[in-house]
Amino acid sequence: MLRWWRQMSARLLLAVFLTVTGAFAAPPPAVFAQLDQMIATLGEITGWQVKKRVPSEVLTREKFQRYLATHIKDGDHDKAVHAEELALKMFGLVPRDFNLARETSDLLGEQAAAFYDYRRKRLYLLDSTPPGEEQQMALVHELAHALADQQHSLGKYLTRGSPDADETTAREAVMEGQATWLTWAYEVKQSGGKAEVPEGMIDRLTRERDNPSDFPVLENTPLYMRESLLFPYNAGARFQDAVYRKMGREAFNAVFARGPLSTQQIMHPGEYFGGKKPPALDLPELDKILGKQGNPYRGIIEGSVGEFDHAILLRQYVGELQGKDAAEHWRGGWFRLYEHKKDQHAILSYASEWDSPAAARRYFELYQRVLKGKWKKMEVTSASESEVGGAGDSGRFSLRLTGTSVQSFEGLP
Repeated sequence: MLRWWRQMSARLLLAVFLTVTGAFAAPPPAVFAQLDQMIATLGEITGWQVKKRVPSEVLTREKFQRYLATHIKDGDHDKAVHAEELALKMFGLVPRDFNLARETSDLLGEQAAAFYDYRRKRLYLLDSTPPGEEQQMALVHELAHALADQQHSLGKYLTRGSPDADETTAREAVMEGQATWLTWAYEVKQSGGKAEVPEGMIDRLTRERDNPSDFPVLENTPLYMRESLLFPYNAGARFQDAVYRKMGREAFNAVFARGPLSTQQIMHPGEYFGGKKPPALDLPELDKILGKQGNPYRGIIEGSVGEFDHAILLRQYVGELQGKDAAEHWRGGWFRLYEHKKDQHAILSYASEWDSPAAARRYFELYQRVLKGKWKKMEVTSASESEVGGAGDSGRFSLRLTGTSVQSFEGLP
């Protein structure tokens, strides 16, 4: 769902490595003396050839903040940011006063320790990154990206195939998950162990990552934004580990040669090996629903709603256990958002596909709880076993169950 967020974070911070930041002096040049050894060791682990040295430099946090400010446009002046922010609000994933551009800048600014710019082929280390192990792990993570980029163009990998937002999220999880896995494998190898991540270590390390208490911006951001930032690293590392356990060294190339098609394949690697493609869902145009009343509206954004999106939405309004169980039956999802040309009133058209009629009915029931939870006031004026209609904060709504599909219109005039 987060198309702009994904493109922005991937473009600006291909690797936002999560580590504690503080007020430290710029690291001495000796820090970079380890780079050749680091990337050579990563080459040994992956079997990849190191084709060239990676130019590296220290970046001050002040300059980095200016870099973010230059590249992240305010939603009041950028149509893509405005559309995505409005979509998040219509789904109830963020509050009505949420500012996506400002939150993106604050989050990336807080989290960054180092990053690899795949366009300039250059690695940057922020001067605020604590010296010692923190710097070393950040550099290894970024060098893992640089080495992957020498084998498989990361810029092309992100844009290859479908522009589908859920698939883009899955591809980013491949890149971040692999770099995270390799960072841990590097640490194990340096300690004298086998150059891989020991079984059980993944769960322990990702659980530690799930605690955002060291990062006040991350801790206080809406659940969906927080999980969207962590997902590529945590779920991506578990995915890489699963592919490695099955394929060995071939896994490092395989995930680039045949990228996952959805976040479901990241969350359930068995689905990736099965290679099942999510179905394309056809949403009716607004004029078929409203007739001439739909003329003043224009579509401003549309995209996929994956298992990850559904899991967070249900977790937020229904509960983590029920939400996770229900979301695992996802097979497809799509939304389209319309906006009135004059008064900016929004209408959300949204459909989801499930693996059985029973799973669809379960989601039909749970989504009614989502509607009630995200609105201050919800009035049901008609209800049957397969259709519910009424009014909420944004206008009239219609929720319908048909076989394995659930479809909703929200904000109808």
